Amino acid sequence: MEPKRLYKSDTNRVICGVCGGIGEYFGIDPTLIRLLIVLFSFTGSTIVAYIVAAIIMPARRY
Repeated sequence: MEPKRLYKSDTNRVICGVCGGIGEYFGIDPTLIRLLIVLFSFTGSTIVAYIVAAIIMPARRY
């Protein structure tokens, strides 16, 4: 069995595919991840974490 890996989403993509990839990894709706990002973005560190994830997370290779 292949290990589970975190990738940017190709199908659930709004800006970079980070929230879609996290939603696919955990098996939940990416809209919930996006809402959490918006709610926690007022702290400031969430925006930085999103940008870092957009840079670090690889795109899925088929």
